[in-house]
Amino acid sequence: MLRVAVAVPLPGLFDYLPPKNGGVPQRGQRVQVRFGHRQLVGLVMAVGHGSRFPRSKLQHVGEAIDPIEQRVGEALLALLEWCSRYYKHAIGEVVFGALPPDFRKPTSRWPDPPTELSITGEGCERLAQPPGRARAQHRLLAALEHGPMPAPELLAAAETGRPSLAALIEAGWATEQPARPRRRDPSEGPVLTAEQGQVLDAIRAAGEGFACHLIDGVTGSGKTEVYLRLVQDHLAAGQQVLVLVPEIGLTPQLLRRFETRLGVAPRVFHSGLSAGERMATWAAAARREAQLFVGTRSALFLPLTKAGLLVMDESHDPSFKQQDGFRYAARDVAVKRAHDLDIPIVLGTATPSLETLHNARAGRYHQHRLVTRATGASPPAIRVVDLRTRRTEAGLCPDALAAIGETLARGEQALVFLNRRGYAPVLLCHECGWHARCRQCDANLTWHRAGRVLVCHHCEARERAPDVCPDCRADALQGAGEGTEQLEQALGRLFSGTPVYRVDRDAVRRKGELESLVETVRSGEPCLLVGTQMLAKGHHFPKVTLVVVVNIDQALYSADFRALERMGQMLVQVAGRAGRAQAPGTVILQTHHPDHDALRTLVEEGYPAFAGNQLDERRLAGLPPFAFQAVLRADAPDREPVRAFLQAARQAWQGRGMSLHGPFPAMMEKRAGRVRWYLLAQSEERPILQRALDNWLDAVRRLPTARQVRWAIDVDPQEF
Repeated sequence: MLRVAVAVPLPGLFDYLPPKNGGVPQRGQRVQVRFGHRQLVGLVMAVGHGSRFPRSKLQHVGEAIDPIEQRVGEALLALLEWCSRYYKHAIGEVVFGALPPDFRKPTSRWPDPPTELSITGEGCERLAQPPGRARAQHRLLAALEHGPMPAPELLAAAETGRPSLAALIEAGWATEQPARPRRRDPSEGPVLTAEQGQVLDAIRAAGEGFACHLIDGVTGSGKTEVYLRLVQDHLAAGQQVLVLVPEIGLTPQLLRRFETRLGVAPRVFHSGLSAGERMATWAAAARREAQLFVGTRSALFLPLTKAGLLVMDESHDPSFKQQDGFRYAARDVAVKRAHDLDIPIVLGTATPSLETLHNARAGRYHQHRLVTRATGASPPAIRVVDLRTRRTEAGLCPDALAAIGETLARGEQALVFLNRRGYAPVLLCHECGWHARCRQCDANLTWHRAGRVLVCHHCEARERAPDVCPDCRADALQGAGEGTEQLEQALGRLFSGTPVYRVDRDAVRRKGELESLVETVRSGEPCLLVGTQMLAKGHHFPKVTLVVVVNIDQALYSADFRALERMGQMLVQVAGRAGRAQAPGTVILQTHHPDHDALRTLVEEGYPAFAGNQLDERRLAGLPPFAFQAVLRADAPDREPVRAFLQAARQAWQGRGMSLHGPFPAMMEKRAGRVRWYLLAQSEERPILQRALDNWLDAVRRLPTARQVRWAIDVDPQEF
């Protein structure tokens, strides 16, 4: 009897009989199964177990798709089973969500191991002769004279095709063999500061077994250099290392730095790659063809067969939480995986999440502080500007505009930060008050003036901007508020002799575009950067000495209890772009609430004091990390089925010593044409919550109203 995981949104495994012909597939092997009227790929999770169904009701699986040496390893399977239990998500979707997309196709196979070609003795003799009519083969031999090369690189160098290469091999002038890892001489790193040396020594002294190390270092303190030294240790020991980053856009500069310093080109894994590229990296991990891997949260499930170290850069970043489908927190799963593999994990950030700080204070994580910048530069000076008494132009007050002008006059660069795309957050009529609303969401349409289009930044609905008011027909339409597009135009007009570069999802779309722009800015010529949070993460701009934060007021009074924490993290991260070299940096923070307690603490005492106060408030309020939560999310085109389902789910709740809140609407009740409501379960003890959820979800699945809505459970939710 086989128990098989299938990529369907149903709990549990499915029972099948072994193949009619051939051997019994083993745990971790793919098989083709009949599921209803469909033929699907399943993954064998257990062998030899009994079934509650009679044998006559069970179907046979097909023969194993992959050979036994290509099965999914036991360590990864155990992790995925834990994820399914903890996050209460269907095991089949967890398993196939973690595997490369091609694993769902019965015809997919692992790519062949990489090979390279080298010249033979006969080839050397032929190269010494005139090319004659075999000019293409002669060029191939000339390229191979310098050393072995992979076929694509060789063909490009010789400017010829595969028939010429095949003829070369057939003649015995070249031979093909497994590719050796390509290495270059590593470069010398900078001399470590005393703080960096102490952190490195402490992590090394902790040994190779499991430990979670938090490197809590101010922006520019040299956290990456500590990672590099640790990675170097484990590569030298023949182990595999995985480095996780929050955004695909951060990978190019990190890859270059790692390859230059370590002499090893990292293998990359993220959703922006093709299915074939992801499959190739997966195979390279399983076959130990590569040691160093860099990727976003999905790379967490690579089949590392000789793991030595996990590193998570910018570990506080919200993008490490998957917000749909299999909703998992990559930071927590990474710590779990490191524990299971008995290897160290390093969490690096300038702004640790409150959950991470709580674990450090409880002694579960080892906290290492880096409080000074590696270059010796001073932290930027922060000026808070009260907007209540000042007029603004495109959202910028006279103080900010003057500071920008002075910065550019000194030959330096300035960064203007506004986490809002488009020209204006809303287009309205000055005569009657009409304003553009999304038909599918409880949100205004953002005006993108350059393309004369209105866009919903929640469901991506688009429509052409009207020329006159649709209600009163007045020619009085105007934008209210500011977006990055408006800032770009205004700054280009005010500082016409200076290049203005906008960095947001609208302006930077094509592959390599952000990398090219970053290199342009790093050349050091005076310029203005305008952008969203894409500019706040990990970038090193030595000539940026001024950062202007246009507006952060929305977060100060948000109903989301995490809003202040995220505001503090964002401010510290974007402020950290200023003054990273020798020239001092300045941050101008514009606000209508300069006396807000949390903001004053952040500006005057720094992030540690700010985060400490936030933790104290969370403790008093009984909120995470001092409590554990799960949200039952439900949505449908209309409100009534959602409320009826959640009311029935509430009546089925039997958790004791816990609280259940709701039903209540999402902060944006309607999104993409669907009405969203929630139930929130909370407990002071994680195991109690887990047990209560298991019992509750069994009852919820049996509710008649469960078929009338789309619903899901979100354990440790980050958004409401």
